[in-house]
Amino acid sequence: MTELRDAPSSRTPALIPAQAGRRGGRGARRRFAILGSRGYPSTYGGFETFVRRFAPYLVAQGHDVTVYGRDAARADVPEMIDGVRVVHTRGVESRSASTLSFGRSSARHAARTGYDAALVLNCAMGYWLPTLRAAGIPTLLNTDGIEWERDKWSALGKRVFRTGAQLSARWADRLVADSAAIKTYWQQHFDVDPVFIPYGADVLPDLPHDRLDDFRLTPGSYVLVVARLVPENSVDLTLAALRRTRTRHTVVVVGSAVPGDPIEAQLRELGHGLDVRWLGHVADQGLLEQLWQHCGVYVHGHSVGGTNPGLLQALGAGSPTLALDTPFNREVLADAAPTYRRDPAELAEHIDRVLGDPARRAELSARGRDVVRRRYHWDDVCEDYLAELDALARVRSARTVRSPAWAASGLTSFA
Repeated sequence: MTELRDAPSSRTPALIPAQAGRRGGRGARRRFAILGSRGYPSTYGGFETFVRRFAPYLVAQGHDVTVYGRDAARADVPEMIDGVRVVHTRGVESRSASTLSFGRSSARHAARTGYDAALVLNCAMGYWLPTLRAAGIPTLLNTDGIEWERDKWSALGKRVFRTGAQLSARWADRLVADSAAIKTYWQQHFDVDPVFIPYGADVLPDLPHDRLDDFRLTPGSYVLVVARLVPENSVDLTLAALRRTRTRHTVVVVGSAVPGDPIEAQLRELGHGLDVRWLGHVADQGLLEQLWQHCGVYVHGHSVGGTNPGLLQALGAGSPTLALDTPFNREVLADAAPTYRRDPAELAEHIDRVLGDPARRAELSARGRDVVRRRYHWDDVCEDYLAELDALARVRSARTVRSPAWAASGLTSFA
């Protein structure tokens, strides 16, 4: 597979001279904001993991950094954590309204405060980009995955995300896609050319397995699933495959489900015949890393999105990995791990083969670590994001507010 990091079109921002430098942030102290995540520090998901790495990196490079969060109980009380200024704003904490409501309040706060550039996470934030533009704050927006194709959202929710993506394509100064497949999607559907910057992960050293004792787990013997229990993560396919394996295996499931979701009943049903440990959401990164590193096989069934953070973390931990055959997973894995189709019998055969062959497990573990080491190193990721933000900050004084019709529509003023 072609080395994606060297994609020739990924270093020429539309509004920025082509020679805008890497490591440019050392020359000038900037004021950067990060909007769209749940805050700092947080372990909720991929964006939060990225912010935990990138915000301290910016501080270490000599910049002032503000991360906006969603803890309404701490709203309007800025904190300094690891040199990062953390500001929580007010919003509605619910599955359907949190991103939009907290996005609105954080964008308004950022517009009043003023920054040299803002990193915006999640295309649903596209609704509030005119607020930042009216304040003269250039934006670098991470497109995330294709949220409007996720089954967990209602028809209305899908339309909200799709419209947010259209607004992001129009109003963001620069877009970032974390996979080549997502970059191509945005080129084809929105007629824009995002810069490609992948997600990152660590290659972990050999870890102890003492945390496994709490769950009576033997290293190298269990099947691991780490995923939110939603349809597009194909947990039901994995469960169906485990009913077909020749040998009964211990199964560890890490992830939460919406209360009353049918997947809960499936897990309980599977437990009647197998040794199933459903741990729910695990915020303890030390435990999660041990679970990944010492599993017999990690089954990755995610079907929608770009570069999946969990897949990279598993590979960096040395998990022998099987992944659903999707363009996104193939892009990450290349030939480092087998992929499987939506066929329970095929997946069952893969699981039996990997768990029954210690040499194969060792080979898959080494290949996965090598992929992360060569193509998904955090230092490279952070450096590339900083180069983009710094280039935006350089042209901030030359920019103008576009399309006064937006002001008339009320979308630049949210009183």
